[in-house]
Amino acid sequence: MKKKPAIHFHIVTLFPEAMQGYFNSSIIGRAVKDGIIKVSYYNPRDYTKDKWRRIDRRPYGGGPGMVIEAEPVVKAAEAALRKITKGKLYDISYSLLASRLKTKIIFFSAGGKQFTNKNARAYARGMEHLILIAGHYEGIDVRAQKILKAESVSVGPYVLSGGEAPALVVADAVARQIPGVLGTFESLEEERVASSDVYTRPEVLVYKGKKYRVPKILLSGHHAKIESWKRKKH
Repeated sequence: MKKKPAIHFHIVTLFPEAMQGYFNSSIIGRAVKDGIIKVSYYNPRDYTKDKWRRIDRRPYGGGPGMVIEAEPVVKAAEAALRKITKGKLYDISYSLLASRLKTKIIFFSAGGKQFTNKNARAYARGMEHLILIAGHYEGIDVRAQKILKAESVSVGPYVLSGGEAPALVVADAVARQIPGVLGTFESLEEERVASSDVYTRPEVLVYKGKKYRVPKILLSGHHAKIESWKRKKH
C-alpha cells in the first residue's frame, strides 16, 4: 500500500515548468521520490473562459503592467480543494474547510505577513496540504484572496517578478522540517549549535599565492572548546 505523504503542496502557477526542476532535484527531489512529500500544479489558464486562455487584464485605476483575473485563480484553487476532498461536494466556508482538512491557502504578496522558520515548523506539524498561490505580472486581483480566505504571506522585504520563487522558498522551508526529508534531525541548522562559518579539506587553501587556513580550534579535537567557538560564531 502506497504511504500517504506527510505534506502535499498544491501550487497555483502560470509557470509550473519553472518549478518542476527544483522539485525533481537534490534533497527535495529525493523526498518527492520517496513519497514523503507530494507536489501538484494547477495552471489558472486551464480554468479561464477565454478561448485564447488569456487571464491578464489592465488594472482599474491605471498603472503599469497587467493584473491576473481573480476567477481563474479561484477555480484553480478549487481544483486543488476537490483533489484534497477526493471530489466530494462542499458548501462550507473555505476557512472552515481548510481547518477541517488541515489545509492552508497561501497568497504571496510583498505586503503580506513575514514568513519565518516558526511558520515553517507550524505548517509542517499542523498541515497536510498547503495551497500556494503564485502570482505574476503586477499581481493577482485581490478579490481572489478575499474569496479564498487565503493568508497573505511575504518571504522578504523586497519585490519579485513572480510568486514562483516565494512558493519554492516556503515549500523548501516546510519540507525540511518533516522527519525523513533531511538525513538526520541534527541537519536542521536551527536545531544545532553551528557557526555560519564552515570549513572542509584542505586544511590550508592556497589561492593566488595567499594561504587561507582552517581555525586551529577546529583541528584541536577538543569538543567542548569547539562547541564554545561555534556558539560565539553563531
